Amino acid sequence: MSYGAAAALQAAIYERLAGDAALTALVGGAIHDALPEGRAPDLYVLLGPEEVRERGDMTGAGAEHRVSVSVVAQAAGFLAAKQAAGAVSDALDGAALPLARGRLVALNFLRARAIRTGAGQRRRIDLTFRARVDDGD
Repeated sequence: MSYGAAAALQAAIYERLAGDAALTALVGGAIHDALPEGRAPDLYVLLGPEEVRERGDMTGAGAEHRVSVSVVAQAAGFLAAKQAAGAVSDALDGAALPLARGRLVALNFLRARAIRTGAGQRRRIDLTFRARVDDGD
């Protein structure tokens, strides 16, 4: 197994989202890998947790990353969050992202979960993507 390409994968996902015109039209520059300090924007994207499993073979090291990306909205309904989540999905599903380390074999949408948080005040949609990475160092 190799976890070596994890930082490269996160950076590539962030760059793809930050450079996506449809998503930035909805959230501006509010794409984060940590909770925003101070007052959170009304609508933002948060790179979240990941689970990684070994997927190497006789030809080399590799891993399957299950990467979470969350969309958080302060609005009363889910519409704004779902529009932003759709843009996240469109930007990442099937994307061929260049990595600074390793090679992305595939990046696919796996699932999403929409919930109310903060005493029902906020809406959050957690999207999970499956990324298969070969790490040739």
